[in-house]
Amino acid sequence: MKSEFERFEGRIGYSFQDKRLRTQALTHSSYAFESSEDETGDNEVLEFLGDSVLGFILADFLCDSFPELDEGGLSKLKSIMASTSALHGFALDIKLHKIVLVGKGEEKSGGRKKKSILVGAFEAVTAAVYLDGGIDAARRFLLGHFSHFIRKIDADDFVINNYKSALQEYLQKDDSGAAPVYKTMTTRGPDHKKCFEVEVSCRNKRLAKARGYSKKDAEQKAAEKAFKKLFGKKVKSLTSETFLTSSSSTSSSSLRGTK
Repeated sequence: MKSEFERFEGRIGYSFQDKRLRTQALTHSSYAFESSEDETGDNEVLEFLGDSVLGFILADFLCDSFPELDEGGLSKLKSIMASTSALHGFALDIKLHKIVLVGKGEEKSGGRKKKSILVGAFEAVTAAVYLDGGIDAARRFLLGHFSHFIRKIDADDFVINNYKSALQEYLQKDDSGAAPVYKTMTTRGPDHKKCFEVEVSCRNKRLAKARGYSKKDAEQKAAEKAFKKLFGKKVKSLTSETFLTSSSSTSSSSLRGTK
């Protein structure tokens, strides 16, 4: 019967030569602190290395996959794909929450499901694969996640049908998970034809203002302005290429095909 560790190797598609590296990558500091018999140490140093390995492989993947994008476009995609939400999704894909070693205190407080612990373990596993098998092995481990996470679509066939949802999904991919806030600034006109001016902001930073004949209409228009401001001309024309991102923990349902 296969052990949990062997099943884990099957999920990630890599068999470690040095099993100590595998164990170290899966060992949170809380477990190492409580275990006097553990000699492998925790995964904090591997997490540090894995962050850099992941960043390099991701940058190489994006430059190769999307040669038409400039530095700004590549940076936006990289920040989304390397965000806490995305890496947490990758960690869940390989069921790290079932095998990561945590201390008794962390176990009782739900530490096994904490994003920070799972993201750290994913980065540590990346580093362990790199140290055990080299950069090509680490690249193979990560590319399955990257290629399924993002795909290029033709905006002639797709439209954003809900800018409020699209803006919220984009902003919440950030580590802070901050949501946009809508505030009615002014209300003008008679009751049968009122005009509302709405401002949308995030983390106390104003993104855009717009007017509409209902609050919902004004909010949608403000969100559209903010979204186009963030993504520039590529979304403004809706005829250039745009990108659809998804993971097990997030989705972009606000991008919908028109066919």
